[in-house]
Amino acid sequence: MCTRARRATLTTAAQRPWTDEQPQRAAFSAAVALRQTLMWASRRERIKKLVTKAPISRTLVHRFVAGESVHDAVDVTRTLSAQGLTVSLDHLGEDTRDAATATAAVAAYQQLVGLLHAEGLAASAEVSVKLSALGQALDQQMALENARFICVAARESATTVTIDMEDHTTTDSTLRILNELRADFPSTGAVIQASLRRSEEDCTMLAAPGSRVRLCKGAYQEPATVAWQTREEVRRAFVRCLRVLVAGRAYPMVATHDPKLISATRSMLHELAPELPHEYQMLYGIRANEQLRLVGAGERVRVYVPFGTQWYSYLVRRMAERPANLGLVLRAVVSHG
Repeated sequence: MCTRARRATLTTAAQRPWTDEQPQRAAFSAAVALRQTLMWASRRERIKKLVTKAPISRTLVHRFVAGESVHDAVDVTRTLSAQGLTVSLDHLGEDTRDAATATAAVAAYQQLVGLLHAEGLAASAEVSVKLSALGQALDQQMALENARFICVAARESATTVTIDMEDHTTTDSTLRILNELRADFPSTGAVIQASLRRSEEDCTMLAAPGSRVRLCKGAYQEPATVAWQTREEVRRAFVRCLRVLVAGRAYPMVATHDPKLISATRSMLHELAPELPHEYQMLYGIRANEQLRLVGAGERVRVYVPFGTQWYSYLVRRMAERPANLGLVLRAVVSHG
């Protein structure tokens, strides 16, 4: 090959990585912008009214939400349990600003665990609780006491509670309350978001034998100062956090739909702790075939099932995570308008 041709080839090869990265960077920027727009929409009452009143939006809601009542949640639990799946039930509601609403959330959970026990479903279902729904923003002590009421009811019904994690401003408060709950209810589950830069350290503190820890990527748009921003950064952080949990013999609840992370989890457990109890967790309405495939392979799979009337904010977050579903929401707004 002549010198000029060789130089041309080398120049092209040197430029190719940058050229190949450009579409990926553009797609990532577009995804971030869309996610931010959707999260903005989740806080706008006018948009909320348009979406919640549009009949077509119900189709989408039923895909991701069990229904609006406790009985709806129990019905879905029964169906999933019959397929060999386990369930974590979340009564939707966040950012509670008055004590009466927080008390109503406690009552809903108490009724729910009672019904699960009565229906013989307690062994295959637990409840997930957001402290913000229990008054965390009003009074942390009130949120703790309300969480205690739910934990007592769950224990009497032979099931368990997992305390959900929310945006980074509540992480310290949530972990403090979790630690207090675990003193009396050691089976209480924790949630760690791998996207937060602090999470590897938090996993180290939680990585005790049998400690139930749900590890997820994180659904909140957080600033770069506290959170990893790119998909690959979050994936790498997820694997690091999982390794800490496995090394500490915790009970990892691997909450992801990402095939790469599912594969990485399987490989890590096979290499480091083949007998370590664990489970996979996925959202209701997302990758249902994969959930059943994992069950068929002998894995324990838990489906995160939300229910309740306050489904709008949850739905918009699902759109932010999976923008392909945005078209259905937009058609709901247009049809109502």
